[in-house]
Amino acid sequence: MTPPPPAAPSAPRSRVPGPPARSGLLLRLLLLLWAAAASAQGHPRSGPRIFAVWKGHAGQDQVDFGQTELHTVLFHEPGSSSVWVGGRGKVYLFDFPEDQNASMRTMNISATKGSCLDKRDCENYITLLERRGEGLLACGTNARHPSCWNLVNGTVVPLGEMRGYAPFSPEENSLVLFEGDEVYSTIRKQEYNGKIPRFRRIKGETELYTSDTVMQNPQFIKATIVHQDQAYDDKIYYFFREDNPDKNPEAPLNVSRVAQLCRGDQGGESSLSVSKWNTFLKAMLVCSDAATNKNFNRLQDVFLLPDPSGQWRDTRVYGVFSNPWNYSAVCVYSLGDIDKVFRTSSLKGYYSSLPNPRPGKCLSYQKPIPTETFQVADRHPEVSQRVEPMGPLKTPLFHSKHHYQKVVVHRMQASHGDTFHVLYLTTDKGTIHKVVEPRERERGLVFNVVEIQPFRRAAAIQTMSLDADRRKLYVSSQWEVSQVPLDLCEVYGGGCHGCLMSRDPYCGWDQDRCVSIYRAPWPVLQSINPAEPHKECPNPKPDKAPLQKVSLAPNSRYYLSCPMESRHATYSWRHKENVEQSCEPGHQSPNCILFIENLTAQQYGHYFCEAQEGSYFREAQHWQLLPEDDIMAEHLLGCAHALATSLWLGVLPTLTLGYLVH
Repeated sequence: MTPPPPAAPSAPRSRVPGPPARSGLLLRLLLLLWAAAASAQGHPRSGPRIFAVWKGHAGQDQVDFGQTELHTVLFHEPGSSSVWVGGRGKVYLFDFPEDQNASMRTMNISATKGSCLDKRDCENYITLLERRGEGLLACGTNARHPSCWNLVNGTVVPLGEMRGYAPFSPEENSLVLFEGDEVYSTIRKQEYNGKIPRFRRIKGETELYTSDTVMQNPQFIKATIVHQDQAYDDKIYYFFREDNPDKNPEAPLNVSRVAQLCRGDQGGESSLSVSKWNTFLKAMLVCSDAATNKNFNRLQDVFLLPDPSGQWRDTRVYGVFSNPWNYSAVCVYSLGDIDKVFRTSSLKGYYSSLPNPRPGKCLSYQKPIPTETFQVADRHPEVSQRVEPMGPLKTPLFHSKHHYQKVVVHRMQASHGDTFHVLYLTTDKGTIHKVVEPRERERGLVFNVVEIQPFRRAAAIQTMSLDADRRKLYVSSQWEVSQVPLDLCEVYGGGCHGCLMSRDPYCGWDQDRCVSIYRAPWPVLQSINPAEPHKECPNPKPDKAPLQKVSLAPNSRYYLSCPMESRHATYSWRHKENVEQSCEPGHQSPNCILFIENLTAQQYGHYFCEAQEGSYFREAQHWQLLPEDDIMAEHLLGCAHALATSLWLGVLPTLTLGYLVH
C-alpha cells in the first residue's frame, strides 16, 4: 500500500486515535513472520532480481484458444511465424507476423471411433505434431484408438490407426523421435498387453525393443540421435528417471539415467535377442553438491545445446533436477563425457572379463550382436561409472528453492562480443526465470535476471519452445499461447543505472532509455563488469527520489511502504540518522514496510527508503511526515502569497493607465 497524498488543509481531517494494543501486536507479528520467511529463502542470487508481467503488444503477442485445453502439444519451426498447437479435437494454427496482429485458424480432428467407456474416452487429444514432407503429421488418442492425420494446405487427410505414434490416454508418458525415415517411440502398442514401458524402433530396418528387465517403471524425458565421427557409430541417447532398485528407506525413490543405443543395432543371433536392442546400456546422472550435502535425484527436463563449431563431443546437456522438497538444480554435462563413460566403464555387478565385442559397442559391419555379449549386457545393463557435471568441482551450475520444470538455452552474443548462455526455466507457479550462466573465464555465480509472467491470466505453463532465429519464446497454457521476446528490455526502470544493473545481455543503455541490442541503430552501452555495472553510466549517481508529503495527527497509526523493485537489494527506512526498518534480499513481501504504531513529536520529519545492492546505492523514496498544523500553516502561507499576487495583478493595470494619462 502506498501512502495517500496529503489532504487539502481546507478539508477537515478527523484525528486518528492510538491503536488498540491487540491490533498493533498483530501487525508486528505479521512483520516478524515476513522477516522469518525472507531469511529462509537462502542466497538471493539464485532467485530473480525483478518480477515483470509480459502484457505484450495489443493483439500481437497473446491469443486465446477460445476454450479450455487441459492437454496441449506445441510445434514450431525456427524462423517461422507459425505456431501449431494440438488440443482436444482440433489443431490450432497461430501466426505471429513481426509488428502485426496475430491470427488463429483451427482444423477440427474429432474422434472417429464411437465405442468408449465414458465421455472423456471419446475425445481425440492431439499428442504429436511433426513435420513430415510437405505436410504436418498430427497424431492423437482418437477415443483410445491412436490414429494419425496429415495436414496439408488446410486440409485434413486421415491416415488411419497408427499404434506407437500416440498413447491411448493423454496422461500417459510418451516420447516419439523421428530421424529421416526412422521412428522411435516409448508408447505401448497394445492397451492391455505390454504394460512394461519400452523404447522401440517402430519404423526402420528392423523393429526392436528394450528388454523388460533393463528399466524399472521408467518416465521418459528426452531422446536424441548423435551423429558421431563414423556413421556406424551413431548413437541414440535417451534420458529418463526410474524407480531406485535400492530399497533402503534412506535411499531416494528415483534415479536419473541416460541410456545409449547404437542406431545401427541389428538385434541378436538367438531367438531371445533377435527382436531386442543388443547395445543397450544405462548410466546414472549425478547432480549433487557435496559442499552443502544437497542431492537432486529426480530428472525433470533436458535441453541439448550443440557446439557452434559442430563438435558433437562439446554438445552441452542441461538437466533440470528436483528433490523431495521440490527444490531444483541445474546440472550441465557434455556428450563427450557421456560417451566416454559408456566406452570405458565396467558393468555394475559384473566381475568377470568382458566378452568381445564389449557390451554397448557399435559394430562396423551390419551383423547381429553375439549372444554372449547380449546376455552379459541384458543381465548387467548399468555401467559402474556415473556421469558427473562439467567443471573441476563436478557440482550443479546452481540450485534454487524454486521448483523448475522445463528448460531451454539460448547462446547469444552481446554487443561487446562476449558470448553468453541464457537459460529460460519454467516454474510451477506459471512463470519463467531468465538466468545468465557465467562466462567461461569467470568463476562467479549464475545471475537470475528476471521472473516473467508470460500470460494475461496466470496459469501453469504446459509447453515452451525457443526460436533462436526470431529471438522469441513460445509458451502455452490451458487458455492461451504467448509470444515472449528474449530482449525484454522495457521492464527495467531506474534509468541507466537500473538498465545496467539488470545485467541482461540482450539490453543496453542508449541516450535516454534501456533498449534491445538488436534494435538499436548503433552500439549501446553495456557493462563488462558484472560486479559493478552501474559505474559505467555517464552520471555517477542515480537521481534522488522526489519528495512526498503527508500530514498526520499526533498519536495516529501509519505505515510507509517502499516497493522492493530489486529482490537482490537491501532496503532500509532511515529517519534522521537511525535505520528504523531493514528488509533483506529474499524478503517475501513486495514492499518494505515501516510501521509507526503511535506517532510522537520526535517521529515527524523526513524518511528515506534507501536501496543497497553491492556498491550500488539509490534513494528509492523520500517522505516527509508533517503535523496537521504545519501543513495548514504552509497552505495558508501559500494562499496569502497567491492573494497578494492576485491583488497586485489587479492593481497594476490601473496604475499603468494613470501613469500614461499623467
